[in-house]
Amino acid sequence: MHVHVMGSDGEAKFWLSPEIEFARNHGLSRRQIKSVETLIEEHYDELINAWKEHFGG
Repeated sequence: MHVHVMGSDGEAKFWLSPEIEFARNHGLSRRQIKSVETLIEEHYDELINAWKEHFGG
């Protein structure tokens, strides 16, 4: 499971499973990456549930 994050400056990918892990970045600043990671941590359960609802499992 993973999420893609898109912003006006670029995009990034984070793995959600087996744990939250930064995968790649194209153009986002370190500050933006950290901010996104914090949001993922805060909304982890929602993201996992949405993934399972969309993709099954």
